[in-house]
Amino acid sequence: MEEIYVRHVELLGFEKRFFPSQHYVYMLMVKWNDLSEKLIYRGYPEIYTFHKSLKEMFPIEAGDINKKDRIIPVLPAPKWLDNQKSTETRQSTLAEYCSSLINLPPKISRSQLVRSLFKVRPEDENPPAQHPLKRNETFVVSNDKTRDNTSEISGPIILESYRVIADYSHTSKYEITLHIGDLVEIVEKSPNGELYITTKAYKAAQDDELTLETGETIEVIHKLLDGWWVVRKGEETGHFPSMFLYRTGEKKEMVSEELVMRRQTPPPRRSTIRNAQSIHSKGRQRISQDTYRRNSRRFLQQKGGRPNQPRKTSKASTQSPLQDWNNRDNMPKTAGSSPGGELKGAPIIPPRPSPELIMERCTENTRKKVSVRKSS
Repeated sequence: MEEIYVRHVELLGFEKRFFPSQHYVYMLMVKWNDLSEKLIYRGYPEIYTFHKSLKEMFPIEAGDINKKDRIIPVLPAPKWLDNQKSTETRQSTLAEYCSSLINLPPKISRSQLVRSLFKVRPEDENPPAQHPLKRNETFVVSNDKTRDNTSEISGPIILESYRVIADYSHTSKYEITLHIGDLVEIVEKSPNGELYITTKAYKAAQDDELTLETGETIEVIHKLLDGWWVVRKGEETGHFPSMFLYRTGEKKEMVSEELVMRRQTPPPRRSTIRNAQSIHSKGRQRISQDTYRRNSRRFLQQKGGRPNQPRKTSKASTQSPLQDWNNRDNMPKTAGSSPGGELKGAPIIPPRPSPELIMERCTENTRKKVSVRKSS
């Protein structure tokens, strides 16, 4: 009787289970040489334990004696705490490991250890009971990730066919000459490359612009938002105002003429817009602190603020504002002083609250301090 061995292993995805505790198991479709296919569930710690046992059984192929002789694939160790992200990221590594494992020499790929790992168990056919409140969640690998790029074959490309209704002679090396009745296939449609006709002559004002006469047919290469398009006429390419153009095959000659009459000059280009009064073109002058104060006082005076008063240089200026307030009776009254003898704009010190008011409205700590002062 022929020995049964694993012929192919395919990773389908993983399942998140909640009973008896939260853990993750991978879904593997195992194909045997007798053409049978079985779906099994294996956790990553169990697969890694199998990997260590396989290296102990085949030390030469594992590279324990000589690293150059290693043919057993590498498998990273599991993490202390697996989550959904790590389980999903490990799928490609596990799929490559299973594929390399099956392609090893028969003494390894058909060994009893490999067959016992992929053999169907009762819990594979009858999964354990689910959590009473949470259902198991299944995550399937998409076909795009499992598909090999070398084996991917695209479908046929169907091109649209058009018939030429008028003769056309090429005006540059990027064009072709066509005649009436020719059948062509469109490979790519692009809004650029359309043919336009000039409605007004324009003389180039810069080196990167084109000079064209009225009624010339040109090709639009790129449409810019500032109203200047990149066009091509024969072998020459440059900018041209879009307000002087209309698309061929459209009856917009009269409309275009009306637009030209409304505005005779094209709009300014973004690269040529200049502001003669802009402050950015001038160097910023550094001013001194005194100049800044004088300008500030002048601004306040113009806005109706306090008059421009010279700074005091007397000894009285060195005193604090509170001392000035206490000596207000000895100071001469100025023109801007109030009738009551108080200086205009001087700070007013509020009266201290009475102990009764403090005991009534302040916090407990403040009350204690007031009580201590009274007792002392």
